[in-house]
Amino acid sequence: MKTILITGFEPFGNEIINPSWEAIKPLQGNQIADANIETQQLSCIFDTSLEQLYAAIDKHQPEMVISIGLAGGRPNISVERVAININDARIADNAGKQPIDTPVIAGGPAAYFSSLPIKAMVNELKAAGIPASVSQTAGTFVCNHVMYGLLHYLSHKYPAVRGGFIHVPYLPKQAVKYTDMPSMSLEVMMIALKTAIEVAWKNKSDIVVIGGATH
Repeated sequence: MKTILITGFEPFGNEIINPSWEAIKPLQGNQIADANIETQQLSCIFDTSLEQLYAAIDKHQPEMVISIGLAGGRPNISVERVAININDARIADNAGKQPIDTPVIAGGPAAYFSSLPIKAMVNELKAAGIPASVSQTAGTFVCNHVMYGLLHYLSHKYPAVRGGFIHVPYLPKQAVKYTDMPSMSLEVMMIALKTAIEVAWKNKSDIVVIGGATH
């Protein structure tokens, strides 16, 4: 049986829950086509998160890896296009570390592009009535750190394995603490992520449709 590895994060900042983990927990042991899903929670800590990710990849030997993270303030499912080789933390991570202008991987390339069919994933989500978009930035916090580290690790150790990153919005119970903050129910997130995983697994090449941004 082939394996798909899906990772989410522990809560960070002032949050007591992280939808990136809550939405994928029920997928543990599920099957998509001819693949079994394994899930892994990552710490929201620079470097430690990559150590955990690499250990999970080495353990499960997956054919595809998708990491999920929280992007509070975004209104939809954001499928990331690119990760950059920079840590520039606006807040401290869960270990109190706040790296500024340091590389994710010293000597690594400036950026890595997702090897997932990002536009096909977004199109299928929209067709299912779920708000989604291609995102041009994964930020400069632990999410970008993990996406860059993931793609770097795969390119050097498992070049046949595809990987990428998806951001999810706040849950409603998180968004109510703010004014006019977008959110998405856990049920919709779960459907969205399962759909995105299915599309990514079945499509090794992407479609050519508009997914860019003017700004």
